[in-house]
Amino acid sequence: MSIGLKQVFNKDKTFRPKRKFDPGTQRFELHKRAQASLSSGVDLKATVQLPSGEDLNDWVAVHVVDFFNRINLIYGTICDFCTESTCPVMSGGPKYEYRWQDDTKYKKPTALPAPQYMNLLMDWIEVQINNEDIFPTSVGVPFPKNFLPICKKILCRLFRVFVHVYIHHFDRILLMGAEAHVNTCYKHFYYFVTELNLIDRKELEPLKDTMDNKDHHGHGAWIYEKR
Repeated sequence: MSIGLKQVFNKDKTFRPKRKFDPGTQRFELHKRAQASLSSGVDLKATVQLPSGEDLNDWVAVHVVDFFNRINLIYGTICDFCTESTCPVMSGGPKYEYRWQDDTKYKKPTALPAPQYMNLLMDWIEVQINNEDIFPTSVGVPFPKNFLPICKKILCRLFRVFVHVYIHHFDRILLMGAEAHVNTCYKHFYYFVTELNLIDRKELEPLKDTMDNKDHHGHGAWIYEKR
């Protein structure tokens, strides 16, 4: 990462505090292995495959937390430009609108401005990953039976952050010269969720053109790329 990008993606810009893995735990070791693979420049498709002999739930847990941290960082860089006036609806272009629903205040799908949706989303994910009953950190404590369905929901909602950033705020990412970082993060995310079938293909529709080497500006890049 260039010096410029290090300045762009710094801890002060993180939308939410980062969740970390405790040293000495199996998940910490898996996290280090995953990060080493990413840093080595190997094929991203290969880095997402479940390592031989490792537990699927551990592998998914590591990546869910990592993606939460990294997507927080990405949204944090543009959140000053994502306001109720610029983004009165949480959307991905004219065809896709995302409505918020939870088990507390919003019991029915509710249209919200994008920044409000993002705050509720990040708060909700933070509660999930900090819940020891869902993401246990103690050795020998099993994952709950509904662990994978919960992770699928988290990843599905995190994908919507990519959709909104790419379609409504990518000009800001380009101005910062951060498109390579965001593209790599998205590719890693996409390969992971498709490798393990963690997001319904229909949910991926808003950014499917990126997989056809197109974007809404007509660039001929894998995702979005500066000309």
